Amino acid sequence: QVELVETGGALVQSGESLRLSCAASGFTFRTYLMSWYRQPPGGERDLIAAVTPTGDIANYVNPVKGRFTISRDNTKETLYLQMNSLRPDDTAVYFCSALSDDRQTRYWGKGTLVIVSS
Repeated sequence: QVELVETGGALVQSGESLRLSCAASGFTFRTYLMSWYRQPPGGERDLIAAVTPTGDIANYVNPVKGRFTISRDNTKETLYLQMNSLRPDDTAVYFCSALSDDRQTRYWGKGTLVIVSS
């Protein structure tokens, strides 16, 4: 059974840091492109960062570039998102997602809530 379980969401103050984790099971983690998405209150779910299967290439959208770092540990089958200098507009539910190398299969976690107060 495939599972992606996000943890680490919390209520923090503006300027603080958080690290999210996404524990994967039930599929060949090391072969999947992994991504973080977020969905703000009343908004849409948008991609914010992605990392290749080997972890050597990461890409970010402009609003998080320089503040967030995506990484993965294939031995632990876990994806991470280090978030620094958090701002109130980072408030959202954060989801991890796995995409197969043939782009035919995508898995989603249930999300973890991050609230940044000013």
